[in-house]
Amino acid sequence: MPVHMTDSSGSGRGRGVGLGLALVSAVAFGGSGVAAKPLIEAGLDPLHVVWLRVAGAALVMLPLAVRRRALLRRRPGLLVGFGLLAVAGVQACYFAAISRIPVGVALLVEYLAPALVLGWVRFVQRRPVTRAAALGVVLAAGGLACVVEVWAGLGFDALGLLLALGAACCQVGYFVLSDQGGDAGDEAPDPLGVIAYGLLVGAVVLTAVARPWSMEWSVLADTADLNGTPVAAALLLGWIVLVATVVAYVTGVLSVRRLSPQVAGVVACLEAVIATVLAWVLLGEHLSAPQIAGGVIVLAGAFIAQSSAPAKGSGEPVAGGAPERELSTPGAAT
Repeated sequence: MPVHMTDSSGSGRGRGVGLGLALVSAVAFGGSGVAAKPLIEAGLDPLHVVWLRVAGAALVMLPLAVRRRALLRRRPGLLVGFGLLAVAGVQACYFAAISRIPVGVALLVEYLAPALVLGWVRFVQRRPVTRAAALGVVLAAGGLACVVEVWAGLGFDALGLLLALGAACCQVGYFVLSDQGGDAGDEAPDPLGVIAYGLLVGAVVLTAVARPWSMEWSVLADTADLNGTPVAAALLLGWIVLVATVVAYVTGVLSVRRLSPQVAGVVACLEAVIATVLAWVLLGEHLSAPQIAGGVIVLAGAFIAQSSAPAKGSGEPVAGGAPERELSTPGAAT
C-alpha cells in the first residue's frame, strides 16, 4: 500500500476527499439508530442488535480477512486492539451506559472523545495542537449538549457516567488505531484488513457478552414499525450491517488516514447531529430550537477544526490536520 506526499494542490484535493469520507462515515454511523430502534421496539434486545450488527459485518468482511491474513503475523496487537476498543468496547460501553443514564447524557460524554484525542496528542505523543483545533472541540462539545438536550436528564449515576466515559476512551482508540501506519510507506497495515479482523475480534467478544442464543430470532422474519410504516426487519438489519457498519467503518478509517485522528474526531461529532435529524425525518422525533442551534454550532466547530491544518512542511502544530497521504490498497485504489 504505497504512501506518498503530494503537492499543495494534491494535498487540498486529498483533504477534500478525506472530509468527504468522514462525512459519509458520520452519516452511515448516524443512521444506525434510526434502523435499530424499530427492531428494538419489535422485541429485540439492544445488545442483540449490536451483536447482529457486528457479526453480520464480520461475515461480509470475512473474504477480505482471508486475503489479508498476513496481517495476523505482522500486526496482531493492532488487530486485537482495534477489535476490542474500536468495535466491541465502544458498542458494549455505550449500550451499558444508556441502561443507567439518559441517552443524551451518554452521547455527550462519549463525544468528549475529540477532546481526549487532543489530550493524547499533546501529552502522550508530545505534539503541539492548534488553538483552532481546540476551539473546534469546545464548540462541538457545546453544540452536542444542545443537540442531545443534556439538561433534560441530569440524573447522576456514577457507574453510568464511567461506562459512557469508557465508550469515549474506546472511541479515542478507534481514531488513534485507525491512523496507525498511515505514514509507514510499504509497511503500512492495510486499512481494510484492519477493519475486517477488528470486526471478527469484536464479534467474538460480543458473542460472549450478548449471548445471542437467547435472542428472539422470529423478530427478523417479521416486519417492524418505522413511524407507522411496516418495514421488513431483515431489510433494516441489512441497512445496519452493510451501511451503518461496513460502509461506516471503511470510510471512517480511510478518512482518519487522509486527515488526522484529531480532525476526523471532530467531524465525527456530526454523527449525533445526523442521527437527530434522521430521527426527525424518519421517526417523527421533532427537533427543538436549541437542538437546531446546537447542530449549527457543531457544524461550526467541525469547520474550524478541519480548516486549521498547517501548510506542508511549515513546522506549525500538527493537531489541526496532517498533510494528505495518498492511499491505495493492494490491487485497488481507495
